[in-house]
Order: sequence, then C-alpha cells, then structure tokens
Amino acid sequence: MGEIKIANRNIGKNYKPFIIAEMSGNHNQSLDRALELVEAAARAGAHALKLQTANPDTITLDVRDGNFIITDEDSLWKGNNLYDLYKQANTPWEWHKPIFEKARALGLIAFSTPFDEAAVDFLEELDVPCYKVASFECTHLPLIKKIAKTGKPMIISTGMATVAEIDETVRTARENGCQDIILLKCTSTYPASPENTNILTIPHMRDLFKCEVGLSDHTMGVGVAVASVALGATVIEKHFTLRRADGGVDSAFSLEPEELKSLVIETERAWQALGKVIYGPTEKEKSSIKYRRSLYVAKDMKAGERFTEENLKVVRPGYGLPPKYYELLLGKKVNKALKKGTPVTWEIFD
Repeated sequence: MGEIKIANRNIGKNYKPFIIAEMSGNHNQSLDRALELVEAAARAGAHALKLQTANPDTITLDVRDGNFIITDEDSLWKGNNLYDLYKQANTPWEWHKPIFEKARALGLIAFSTPFDEAAVDFLEELDVPCYKVASFECTHLPLIKKIAKTGKPMIISTGMATVAEIDETVRTARENGCQDIILLKCTSTYPASPENTNILTIPHMRDLFKCEVGLSDHTMGVGVAVASVALGATVIEKHFTLRRADGGVDSAFSLEPEELKSLVIETERAWQALGKVIYGPTEKEKSSIKYRRSLYVAKDMKAGERFTEENLKVVRPGYGLPPKYYELLLGKKVNKALKKGTPVTWEIFD
C-alpha cells in the first residue's frame, strides 16, 4: 500500500489530510452561486472541489407513485418524488467546465462523481484527475469497471456496504486497471449522528483492503472528522454551502465557509499531533525538565545538622536530587553549612 497522488497532491499518512469540499446541489440551480461556492472553498483552504455528474433519467424512472416516493419518516426529503429530487440536485453538465476552470485557477483539484457511463466519458473530456464513487453506486459494478478502465484513482464511499460488497468492488476496480483506491467510511443517513458513524472501522478497513482510507462525513460540525484523522483517515469529504439558511437539497448537513476553514485547520492539527510512539522528553521539552520538583534546603543549616521535615523540602525547580530520595535523607547529617535555597546533592553528605 503506497502513497497516492492526485494531480499535484500526495495522499497518505505522511501528508496532511486531503479535504474535499462537496458542492452537491447546494448551488440551488444558480451558476453564479456555484462559482461563489468555489471561491468560498478556496478561501477556506480546502484542497479539492467535487461535483456530481448525473442524469435523472439514468438514476431512476420518471414515475410518480409507489416505490418512487420517499416515505422515510426521518428523511429530509420525505414526500419527494425521486426523479424530481435528482433533477433538483443535478449540476447542469454545461456548468462543469466553468466550475472546474474556476476551481483550478484558485488552486483546487476539481473532479466529480459520475452516476452513469456517459458521465464518465464526459468527465474524461474535461480531463478530471480522479473519480469519486457514491455510496449508493458502490455495488454498481458496471460503473466501477467503466471508471477503473480510465486508470485514474478512485475514491469510493462505502455507506451501507458489507465487507463482501466492498471486497467485490475493490477487486473489480483492481482487475479493470485501477490500482489507486481510497475507501471512505461513510454513514448514508442525512444528517448522520456521531453515535452511528463507527469510525473505529477506519483502521480495520485499511488493514483489510490494503488501501488508503478516509471519511465521507455527514455529521454536523467537525468533531467526527477530526477524530477520524486520529484513527488514520487521510481523506475527508464534507458537503458545504454558503449559508444553511439559504436552503437547498443538502444544506441541512453542510458546512458553512467558516466551519470548512475550521475543518481544514483542525484536521491538520490532529494529523500533526499523531507523531510517533515516544516516551521521555522531546527535544522541545528538555528545557522544561528544570522546572520539575527536587530536594532543596528550606532553612539555613550548620555543618553536622540533620535533615528534618522543616529544613528539607520537595519544591521547584529541579536542580536538586529527585523527590524519591526525600524519606531516605530525613535524619541524615550534612557535612557543611548550607544556605536556604541550596539544591540537595550527594556531595553535602559524608
């Protein structure tokens, strides 16, 4: 399992987390707003911008009843017809080029999630550096094959997928030419709750599938994402919007620009803090050792006088003998006169 490179960016444990800002349908069908979102993502310090390249006609059927109506009581989209929802969330294909050009000009890596084979062909024309596979498409093996044959890195969300399904997806991708795979732990509820996120799966997934692993995070705030970095996540994907109050298909669980900025900063801090297994003082700590406690003469003493609880104290700084010798030295005679504030050393005893 080696490091992965996407465009000019290295991804792996030796590099700060790769932060993907997912625009989704939060452009609210306005290209101007979409371009404003690109600018906001760049200002916040995100490393990549992701779109969704879909055609409602290839995702579902234009049917207005039965199985095609969302009935889940806790769904943000309860009562919606699937076709209409996907149409509302869709990013017009003719917008992709100006959005990608804007993103690249601002230093962002720009790519997308294709939902059918035609979308892959379209994105190839735009020369995307990698592909994202949505959780709901994780088992769509014909699409996995199509993407894999481009030879470009694949970032695959695994929401709802069993170990067997992920294994089948990964094997299909590898057998069809994709060697650089990043799996994202994902909980496919919107929003997701921290207690239903199970990020302890991240290191297990890394060991099991021998690939880079990250988090596609639908929880509120940045805490879960920061914690996932401590468990080895090298990629974080988050939906973002300009203002949740503006509404939109995904706005309820999307980060606002200041929160996205916080995500970038705090995940990098978490990564920096990982370090290595170490005990004892670091180089930076060595200068602080002198502020530990040690044994000091607490009252002026004459030669031959014995240490008592009154004239021997455990205090800071740390130039005297360690506190562990306190009881041993009580009652011992000193071999010379000592002033209050003298550090206790072995030389003051016969």
